[in-house]
Amino acid sequence: MGRFKLKKQDVYIDMTAMSDVTVLLLTFFMLTSTFIKPEPVKVNTPGSVSDIKIPESNIITILVEKNGKIFLSMDKKGDLMSVLDEMQEKYGVSFDAAQKKNFGLLPAFGMPFGQLPGFLKEDAETQTAYLKSEQNPGIPCDSLHNEFKDWIQCARDVNPDLRIAIKADAKAPYKVIKTVMNSLQDIKENRYNLITALKTEE
Repeated sequence: MGRFKLKKQDVYIDMTAMSDVTVLLLTFFMLTSTFIKPEPVKVNTPGSVSDIKIPESNIITILVEKNGKIFLSMDKKGDLMSVLDEMQEKYGVSFDAAQKKNFGLLPAFGMPFGQLPGFLKEDAETQTAYLKSEQNPGIPCDSLHNEFKDWIQCARDVNPDLRIAIKADAKAPYKVIKTVMNSLQDIKENRYNLITALKTEE
């Protein structure tokens, strides 16, 4: 008995629809994604069972690294530049156009205000290295010289609806955290969020 041979046929798959879906998905993720700003120092936040999400916009973040140095970050560039204008008027320190432009590019900042003009003249690599170095004391926040309080007050004056969040390292000195909270209370900032890492149930 003879065998029948099936004739092989070429299979054609139209990928046009798949390409359209891929483009749509890429566009969706590009438009809805939130880019995280790089932080000048590494902060390992303590664990928490709270799953309340921190607002992603209209927020000023207070970073406290493990050695107690304080940094600030704002998500709105326009507000950040207005805060700088208020601070330079308060402290009598002037900035040229190039320095202001460089300040607006900073993902976060943290040093005595008097050092800021010289810091902004440096290139990005030098700036990052200085922020992470032991020579940088961070933003002063003590009873004799509390620039931290002035930064927050100016930020509030610029944007009354600004949300405040504290992101502190799990090993940060308690006295520094307490000083930060006391400084906020001094200017009647009693509502703020604490950023923590979500604990997973074992």
